[in-house]
Amino acid sequence: ALVLANDNDFGLGSAVWTTDLDRAIRVARRLRVGDVWVNTHYVRLAESPFGGVKQSGYGREGGLAGVNEFLQTKNVYVGL
Repeated sequence: ALVLANDNDFGLGSAVWTTDLDRAIRVARRLRVGDVWVNTHYVRLAESPFGGVKQSGYGREGGLAGVNEFLQTKNVYVGL
């Protein structure tokens, strides 16, 4: 199932349906997608980042990760 799920050009989201939570977590870690839902589908929280991988996305929207897309870090060192 993992080979089939990962063998494509897209990776926006995926769902895992099982009664075995440990297996669901193992599968979720190996799926090459932006979001994984376990025993549900397309639950989104405004404060959580959203975005896919491969040809399903560029960066993240929402949450702190989405805000960071618009920021640049600058270091300022002052010798006293």
